[in-house]
Amino acid sequence: MSEIMKANLRQFCLIRQISEVSVMRDNPSRGCPVDRLLDRLRNLSKKIGLSPSACLARTKNLLETGFIKKFATIVDEKKIGIQVTAFVLVNLTPLNRETIHSFLEVINKFPQVQECYTLTGSHDFLLKIVEKNMESYRDFIIDALMQNSVISRVETSIVMSTEKRTFNVPIDQI
Repeated sequence: MSEIMKANLRQFCLIRQISEVSVMRDNPSRGCPVDRLLDRLRNLSKKIGLSPSACLARTKNLLETGFIKKFATIVDEKKIGIQVTAFVLVNLTPLNRETIHSFLEVINKFPQVQECYTLTGSHDFLLKIVEKNMESYRDFIIDALMQNSVISRVETSIVMSTEKRTFNVPIDQI
């Protein structure tokens, strides 16, 4: 990754804050008073040395070139009634393109499956699954996930507490 792109991504962290300010300014009921938001927008623009319109143009460029995949809101699961987070190791049999495709097609239909990773080693996939309680989780595993005939083994680890969770990419270390 070029130094220019790294600099653009670093600036994006601040630009995103500016974008959020713009959204709140357009809809004051969603945030703090408009005057404070405009002050914050001006301060952030000065901090990175660009005008607000230039910041937003760079954000658009990073989106169009695929460096930014999407914007998301991070919700506190507990506050919306999700009590169980599980990491599930999955093995498929036989392991080939057809079974992988079949598995992924089914997995993508389940909103409970938040993340899915292909692995090396003794397991084929790692899933992050959320559910409202243990009973719902058990029902999902038995009645939905295990109904996929290509799954030969499932191993679950239940999260007791989250000690660190970040979505920031360590751009400075790249």
